[in-house]
Amino acid sequence: MKITILGAGAWGTALAINLASRHQVVLWGRNADAMHEAATLRENKSYLPGFPFPESLVVSSDFNAAAEHCNSAASDGLLIVATSVTGLRPMMQKLKGRPVPNVVWLCKGFEEDTGLLPHQVVQEILGKNIPCGVLSGPSFAQEVAGGLPCALTVASTFPVLCERVIGAIHSNTIRVYSTDDVIGVEVGGAVKNILAIATGIVDGLQLGLNARAALITRGLVEITRLGTALGGRAETFGGLTGMGDLILTCTGDLSRNRRVGLGLAQGKSLDTIVSELGHVAEGVRCAQAVRALAARYKVEMPITNAVAGVLFDGDSPRAMVTRLLARDPRQEAL
Repeated sequence: MKITILGAGAWGTALAINLASRHQVVLWGRNADAMHEAATLRENKSYLPGFPFPESLVVSSDFNAAAEHCNSAASDGLLIVATSVTGLRPMMQKLKGRPVPNVVWLCKGFEEDTGLLPHQVVQEILGKNIPCGVLSGPSFAQEVAGGLPCALTVASTFPVLCERVIGAIHSNTIRVYSTDDVIGVEVGGAVKNILAIATGIVDGLQLGLNARAALITRGLVEITRLGTALGGRAETFGGLTGMGDLILTCTGDLSRNRRVGLGLAQGKSLDTIVSELGHVAEGVRCAQAVRALAARYKVEMPITNAVAGVLFDGDSPRAMVTRLLARDPRQEAL
């Protein structure tokens, strides 16, 4: 299969490395110098050092050639958009008017200014008739690039798109499930990043494993509340893109969002933490949008609101925890 991956960050690069042994893969990045270096060294030293490229992987900064690679085989081509949520709209604008019959995106979050989910951004620009969907689930880029096993979910209202993604990605190291609950999958992938920041704060303050377990569990409740309010199905949040991704992002040391929380607990400024990461931590950008959505839909999300207070309102991490613990007792329910 001819596959083009637009976006040469850690996740796009990891997927390109994994797929290149089985398909004709082009990895595109917008920085010509960085892509020339990656092509020469056969490694993405900026975003995924230590993982050499297969000989068959083509690296390019030529957008037209990269887009044409998968479109020239429209019957079996696949276009994977591996930008951040912030970069999704500009990428869709670049694709508008092109023959892009099969599109899947990897980003997780809400668009900061509009509060839109990724599929809403895509439909706004490309329309609702192009087979498209989201690929999500618990997956660290380093492990996928290293060939370690994982399981993902592709969500689309187009069965042909799900079949295309499963045919391309399902292998002896990646198991791919499918669903038509696009909203549920996208909400799970977005909100878990905010909760990973909260878990990092709790762990950074050394509040113990009991506190971590309580936060993750009640965090899943918040994901489910918002997701169902927006039209997702409750059962989706007990799966890979809900509970699975939440557990991984909250507990895994490779999680950027968790590291944001750890840094905040240490008293570091947000600017310092982001600079040290050198990568996008989607939970930071997502927190403001989710807080606004929760208020608009009258969804109770105390953990999310507390994290937003630390990130944007000057609240201290310890005050965040105190405020959560001071809430009135109640029956356990969604």
